[in-house]
Amino acid sequence: MERIKTAAKENSIYVALGFSELDKGSLYIAQALISPDGEIVNHRRKMKPTHMERTIFGEGSGDCLTNVTETPFGNVGHLCCWEHLQPLLKYHTYSQNEHIHIAAWPPLFGQDEGSDLYSMTNAGCRVLSQTYAMEGTNFTLFTTQVTSQEGIDKNECTKSTMWGKPGGGSSAVIAPDGTVLTKNLAPTEEGIVYADINHDVIALNKSFVDLVGHYSRPDLFTLVVDDRVKSHVVYAQEQAQKGKEKSPVKSNGVGK
Repeated sequence: MERIKTAAKENSIYVALGFSELDKGSLYIAQALISPDGEIVNHRRKMKPTHMERTIFGEGSGDCLTNVTETPFGNVGHLCCWEHLQPLLKYHTYSQNEHIHIAAWPPLFGQDEGSDLYSMTNAGCRVLSQTYAMEGTNFTLFTTQVTSQEGIDKNECTKSTMWGKPGGGSSAVIAPDGTVLTKNLAPTEEGIVYADINHDVIALNKSFVDLVGHYSRPDLFTLVVDDRVKSHVVYAQEQAQKGKEKSPVKSNGVGK
């Protein structure tokens, strides 16, 4: 992590990073946004590990919901993998006025390459990311990993039907109306896709649909969020003291 933070500072760039985070004896699927100063300005954990991930990884707490950061070029947010199938989590992210969204995905392959579900394929996951861009009226960076033969061998995935062969790359930049703005790289090619982002396009799309603005019905539907970080150990004295600090001081029946 320190090497990546140093690289971000030396090159004056933001870095959005997905990684496995070890906290005491537990692993978490985590994401971080590193600033051009080399500082972590946003850190979250995946709210709910997906399917087989639950045998290894823990769940995020309330701080996983604070996933949008203000930058000089717009508010940048991120979610991980099938979090893009969580309607309430997505809606809360939209509510933070996200301009650029980073959709982090693993290596993705076609349905004829070992994936049982279309929603897990490169095409299906891209559809989910395009839907996110259209719903949130933001530019979405559909970011996927590329697996090399060296990586397959190191992770002992040679017998895997999904990740047992090189490839998996399918990265793209998606406009707020769902249009894919970039050309595809080869699935085995490690590279960078580029696109110009015009914030006026966000405003244009929001004039048609703003799910947390004019195109919503808060009188009918309201999302209730608890973003407190839940602790595994709570000390009664500390809780009692916090309760006293929050209680109003009364004199002659009048709260002050």
